[in-house]
Amino acid sequence: MTEMMNAYNARSASHVYALGFVCGGNLYAQKLSFAELSRFFKLDRASSKRGGFAKIRIKLTSADRAKLSETAELIGAESLLVKDTAHNKGENFERELTERWTSETWVKDSVPFYVAGDIRVNGVEVQVKLDGAELTNEKLLARLG
Repeated sequence: MTEMMNAYNARSASHVYALGFVCGGNLYAQKLSFAELSRFFKLDRASSKRGGFAKIRIKLTSADRAKLSETAELIGAESLLVKDTAHNKGENFERELTERWTSETWVKDSVPFYVAGDIRVNGVEVQVKLDGAELTNEKLLARLG
């Protein structure tokens, strides 16, 4: 996992992360550095149908969520994650942060992590991740070299 983390971090266009999570029915966002975010990494495997390769997932415990919620920004109710059924929870979270933290209107894109962050806040590229999201996988990192 350490090798995958280092490879991801070396290629990432952003080293600031906005981690979204739900605690007590509320949606929160916490800005973290890569080192801070890495405390929540778990090594996982894709299903055999998807190749069975190793992947890093962001996974918070209930204690992690409770502690982070003490200093995180309250975004709103958990229902914001399913507000727009045409998009998944991660996309809905990214839309909420874009509209809250920037003056831009969110537009879905597929720009990879090694090209740019998900949003630009005060000139800083920020990767947006929701609890449970896959950070990267060994197949993608091998392709990047």
